[in-house]
Amino acid sequence: MSVDLKIKFGTDGFRSIISDGFTYENVRIIAQGFCDYLCYNGYKNSDTRVFVGYDRRFLSSRFAREFCVVLTNNDIECVLSKTPVPTPMVSYLTTKDFTFGVMITASHNDYLYNGIKFKFKGRSVLPSVTSEIEVYISKIGKSYISKTPKKNIVEEDLRDKYVKYLLSKFNLREILSKIRGKIIFDFMYGSGADIFNMIFDSKNVFAINTENDPLFGDIYSPEPVEKNLRRLKEFVRKENAICGFALDGDGDRFALIDDKGNYMTPQRVAPMILNYLVTNKGLKGRVVQAVSLGYLTQRIAREKNLLFEFTPVGFKYIADRMSFEDTIFGAEESGGYSWKGNIPERDGLVTSLLFMEMISKLNMNISEIYSVIKNNYGDSYFIREDVKIDKLSASKYGYAMKIKSKLPKEILTKKIKEIITLDGIKVILENDWWFLIRPSGTEPLIRIYAEAENEKSLRELVRFAREISVV
Repeated sequence: MSVDLKIKFGTDGFRSIISDGFTYENVRIIAQGFCDYLCYNGYKNSDTRVFVGYDRRFLSSRFAREFCVVLTNNDIECVLSKTPVPTPMVSYLTTKDFTFGVMITASHNDYLYNGIKFKFKGRSVLPSVTSEIEVYISKIGKSYISKTPKKNIVEEDLRDKYVKYLLSKFNLREILSKIRGKIIFDFMYGSGADIFNMIFDSKNVFAINTENDPLFGDIYSPEPVEKNLRRLKEFVRKENAICGFALDGDGDRFALIDDKGNYMTPQRVAPMILNYLVTNKGLKGRVVQAVSLGYLTQRIAREKNLLFEFTPVGFKYIADRMSFEDTIFGAEESGGYSWKGNIPERDGLVTSLLFMEMISKLNMNISEIYSVIKNNYGDSYFIREDVKIDKLSASKYGYAMKIKSKLPKEILTKKIKEIITLDGIKVILENDWWFLIRPSGTEPLIRIYAEAENEKSLRELVRFAREISVV
């Protein structure tokens, strides 16, 4: 008898509410589906090794052990982390010592959730892999999965390997010697804090929200967006710090607070990184970003004669492009960044270290660095809104076509320059202002994204998008 479960993988792995969709039984079933994938694709051999990591969420370590039991009982060599770890560490290990990585995490979702991510060659597996695993899951019989391990689970603390990788990318001693002022990390009670003390030993760099709290303090959701960073903003102002960095629950997303205590949107962060990589590090090639990111990176790419490409929402699509030799930078609206020379994975600690390098080498604070961008390429104001709907759209493309049919020739007295239906519908005006309307693939929501060069125009653009989103 096959398992009658609707286990579906989303933007980056499987997630569900603990004790509802995310149970020991479902973890075992997903693990067995993964084992069957390995077997049918020729990975079940002596050279195949799997590393299983986990974050600080409720029961994550126990769920990770259950995953390892299934791997072990299928005669697949695996190693279980001894400590909570950030997701980028699991990705990194798949470039050196392990064939695949499994991460037990629900990333930025609230404390009720947990989930599973699969990693391969330094990044998330492609959708074709998770689709194949879903097929194997649907054919699994419950009685087929044993809960008792045939042999002991191997546990190791491999954080040193990841720390060595991080420090190989930056001259941290030189960076810290040139920085005058305090830098504050907000780990949002996530597993990035388990790496912090292994990297930094400086009185000018300190961290908040480092406790192991599966409820994530008073924010409940470890997502590095402005509404959750009130405490970091207060600390930056109180301590007269030169900046603040925030990482999400599993350490792959990044957010930035400038020297004035202001939240810098990803629409501002991405162009600061790109401009530094091109102007100061001499990188040339293709720029790839999610369709939900903004126009400043496009303007930089246009001026520097760089190839530019949009991807659907989800860093796995960017990571796929990062594996091509000509791609130098990839970015997404939710705070994920990667560039040539690193693994093709978003990493909050790597991005933090790059901004520290930028501050030290340019001898400028964050607000000054952004002022250069603003003076050369214009300003950016961005917002994302979620609009609840009665039911999920059956087809993103079909929904986009309905919206397209309702569009006027001009919006806010500006002509429409381009319409992109890659993931929802993105409407770009002649002055580069834009909005994106995108149905959620997992929730009854319409997500509205918009960017303009002043707050008044941004509000008007969002109002228009909200009205036209109802079909």
